[in-house]
Amino acid sequence: MAGKPYDRTVLQSLALVSQFAITMLVPIALLFAAGYWLDQKLGTSFFTVVFFFVGALAGFGSVYRLARQVYGKKDREG
Repeated sequence: MAGKPYDRTVLQSLALVSQFAITMLVPIALLFAAGYWLDQKLGTSFFTVVFFFVGALAGFGSVYRLARQVYGKKDREG
């Protein structure tokens, strides 16, 4: 069974979406966990929220840089 011409494009798109998701979720999860741990140690309740938003900003920045890199190549190619 011969592959369809769009198979490669679909797989590349799925890989890119997966990479965006991982790039966004890892900083959020790590900083959320660090904030939760810090709140437990210090008996506070705001580090979790603050670290969550810092992780979201860091993840968004990483996704933005990745998207510029990926789509910048496509613009130069044609």
